[in-house]
Amino acid sequence: MDIRLNYTQKGEGDVLILLHGNGEDAMYFEHQLEYFSPFYRVIAIDTRGHGKSPRGTKPFTIVQFAQDLYDFLVYHKIEKADILGFSDGGNIALTFALEHPDMVKKLILNGANLYPEGVKFSVQIPIIAEYYMAKIAAPFSKKMYKKAELYGLMVNEPDFDSVQLRKLNVPVLVIAGEDDMIRASHTKMISAYLPNAQLEIIEGDHFIANKNHEQFNIAVYKFLTE
Repeated sequence: MDIRLNYTQKGEGDVLILLHGNGEDAMYFEHQLEYFSPFYRVIAIDTRGHGKSPRGTKPFTIVQFAQDLYDFLVYHKIEKADILGFSDGGNIALTFALEHPDMVKKLILNGANLYPEGVKFSVQIPIIAEYYMAKIAAPFSKKMYKKAELYGLMVNEPDFDSVQLRKLNVPVLVIAGEDDMIRASHTKMISAYLPNAQLEIIEGDHFIANKNHEQFNIAVYKFLTE
């Protein structure tokens, strides 16, 4: 473990881990920290190189972020937790669950994708363009180097194996907005691959946990407590 992840914690009881998306930090989940803390020990983590968590020297990849989560749970003596991941945080959560299913009670995947093509074409094309421009400038600018790393996560990752997904028997809620940047067919496919998953589509775009937090929180709480 080359770094210690920064986190925000509120409440007591069973642990609910919150994992933000690309380029964000733990405070994306301000509404979830407030809503779930009367029932759970809610821990919102800054991913490596995001928020107040240091970049460190290890690879900037979804797999490494999942390893960071494992190290975090072990360090804090958390044997099992519910995990809610948004966007890249969902990809981290799914990667972690596939590697350590015994450490996951229930899994919430919000706006996750199995591979880059799961993102709508109209959204992905500008991301690819930004990535290659940042990559060219990266050797001459720390800012562009960081931007290339962030955009690289969306251009090159994730890469899940559907065979792996079919073996994961953890209860999963796949939840997305009606106008999400992830293709609707792709979100439905994720739910179909996972043998113990249920699908919830609510009003809003990719950022429903923040913009439509009332409906989002109710759906998540129902799943966690049913």
